[in-house]
Amino acid sequence: MGSEGKDSKQTAGVSGPQTNVDPQTPVLRINQLDALELDSALEHLLWTQFSQCFHNWHPGLLTPVEPELRALLQLLLWRFTLYSSSTTVGQSLLSLRYHNIHSSSHHYTPLSRRQTVGLALLTTGAHWLQERLYSLRLLLGLSAGGHLCERDGSDLQKGLRKCLTLVSGVAQLASLINFLVFLRKGRYPVLAERIVGARAVFSKPNVVRDVTYQYMNRELLWHGFSEFLIFLLPLINMRKLKDNVSLLIFGGENSDQKTAAEERRLVTECGLCGEWPTLPHTVGCRHVFCYYCIKSHSIADATLTCPNCGAEAGPPEPVRMDVEIIDML
Repeated sequence: MGSEGKDSKQTAGVSGPQTNVDPQTPVLRINQLDALELDSALEHLLWTQFSQCFHNWHPGLLTPVEPELRALLQLLLWRFTLYSSSTTVGQSLLSLRYHNIHSSSHHYTPLSRRQTVGLALLTTGAHWLQERLYSLRLLLGLSAGGHLCERDGSDLQKGLRKCLTLVSGVAQLASLINFLVFLRKGRYPVLAERIVGARAVFSKPNVVRDVTYQYMNRELLWHGFSEFLIFLLPLINMRKLKDNVSLLIFGGENSDQKTAAEERRLVTECGLCGEWPTLPHTVGCRHVFCYYCIKSHSIADATLTCPNCGAEAGPPEPVRMDVEIIDML
């Protein structure tokens, strides 16, 4: 009787704090989104500290295996947070944790090992696959620009490429629909949580928000404003705006001066970054670009056109310039 009473007392002591909170108590949407933001910030901080260890090594050393290293760091975080305590770092700061919705008990139930492994694979694996999708296409010969020899192989590879594109599109659409449902219902902000049955609940009653609303409102406002600027700035012709402002402030120039200034600007300013062209190249028109600017844009956009005159961009070719050196002595 003494041992049974002691065991029951220990069990009650362990499960007592967990059963004090009703799992059906709704959690604010902003708390769940804040937990995701804090987890993302921690992963970014961890990657920054890790990459700084190779700061003095050869440039680009980690680039070929960066997705795999990021996935490994995420798995390490998962092992020492979610796997051991059914809560992430962001959730622990906001007094949240995951509850197993498949449990028949009305009290809090931590995630099973299968659920934690599934949640880790769906989050880490999905991010890794998204970053490696283009490399996998090249590895399997599924690149749209590749030259295929046999007709049967060409049809098979086209079918595989369409399947990969369809699966990627369906996954993104499912994530969007899940987020819209989350805004309506207030549960499962991430599709992986809905799939494995992990729902965020409070870890203790009468919880006090550790991260103040003033700080989070400022962060959300800044993030929203920065995303708005990132969307808006590429749509503004900064060169034309600068010319109009200078014309308004300093007055107009005659046609000869304007033509000379325009010709001088063509060879002294990159058509993309506006700086002095480094390794100047052209794409078939009279405008000059930095080699790295035009090369990166041509890789990102196969149908690139000149942003200044709209001419179809050909392969980058080096520009030959005649430089006249004037002796000032």
